[in-house]
Amino acid sequence: MLLTPYRVLDLSGPLGWLAGRILADLGADVIKVEPPGGDPERRVPPLAVGPGGCPQSLAWLAHNVNKRSVTIDLDSEPGRLDFRKLVAESDFLLETFRPGHLDALGLGYPALHALNPRLIVVSITPFGRQGPYRHFHGSDIEIMAMAGAMSLTGEADGEPLRCAAPQAPHWVGAEAAVGALTALAARHATGRGQHVDVSAQAAVLSALAHAPVFWDLLRVDPQRAGVYITGRSINGARMRAFWPCRDGWINFILYGGVAGRRTNEQLVSWMTDEGLAPDWMQAIDWTTFDVTRLTQDNVDRLEAPIFAFFERLTKQAFLEGAVAREMLGYPVYTVADIHADRHLATRDFWVDVPDATTGRTLHVGGGFAIVDGTRLPVRRGAPRAGQHTDIVLEDMRAAPMKR
Repeated sequence: MLLTPYRVLDLSGPLGWLAGRILADLGADVIKVEPPGGDPERRVPPLAVGPGGCPQSLAWLAHNVNKRSVTIDLDSEPGRLDFRKLVAESDFLLETFRPGHLDALGLGYPALHALNPRLIVVSITPFGRQGPYRHFHGSDIEIMAMAGAMSLTGEADGEPLRCAAPQAPHWVGAEAAVGALTALAARHATGRGQHVDVSAQAAVLSALAHAPVFWDLLRVDPQRAGVYITGRSINGARMRAFWPCRDGWINFILYGGVAGRRTNEQLVSWMTDEGLAPDWMQAIDWTTFDVTRLTQDNVDRLEAPIFAFFERLTKQAFLEGAVAREMLGYPVYTVADIHADRHLATRDFWVDVPDATTGRTLHVGGGFAIVDGTRLPVRRGAPRAGQHTDIVLEDMRAAPMKR
């Protein structure tokens, strides 16, 4: 396992759960540090209820697989003493408190660094630890809005929208894991830890791909356009990105460039085989097709027969046809589609693990990578609150600090 020698103390709330899960999947010993009684987020709906009637958040269960749990009262001096002993023997600390919270407890970065100079502290907050918004709270909807993501989502004449499921915790969790590992690489060179400051707003902003540079390059502020995409034509034409099919939706866009021209050519060939490509479409020289010069009339004419073709297909039929023809385009999966996906099943992605709290067997996503032919393993399900307190803390209390 890649991170087997390393220990992580995970004090994080939802913004940090995925970062801890990634490090745990990579083999680190990730210890979830919870208050007495357990993390309150354990009981936030939607819930799974086991034979004992104890409800547990499905999100908590999914994101805290592969971790251990200890309960420590950081508001008490004995609890802080136990925590300091853990810090002295750890490599990473993940936390999502508001700036200044740990400092008030005597557990801020300067104090922890003095105790363990090799410690890497990763602080994850909605807007970062510096700047005028540093003390602001922020749920997913606030972060997605303040990062600009919602301004690009929804109908052109409608309200800004966000995805139904929270996305900000996943963007910032992945960025935080990268920051932690970057600091680890630096520690190998310098022998010293670092304080990594991760902003959820900045993490989501980085996910907007090309949109932020439109203003820098063209002085154009991209706008939401529903199922369409803008900015590809200098004539202001919008192009459909999502198309209805027999059992859902397909993602497909008329592209330029080498890959796009091949895709367009293959699509017309496919439509011709089905008798659905007009003669004028078959006569297009796709090797010289320039998407940047299209007018809206050009786009509307091209998209009309494509619309009629896609309406006849199922998502699976489109996927198989696109793969066979080496085309760019993808079915839009629902959660049920993901669960039934043959590709994920073939790669042994799903894993059944016992849940220590509900007593149920949970069907969870496995490790995110296959290394040397073996998928990163799920070693344990999400722990009960304080399940490993005795085994972890008793060893620490019996041993003197090594650092």
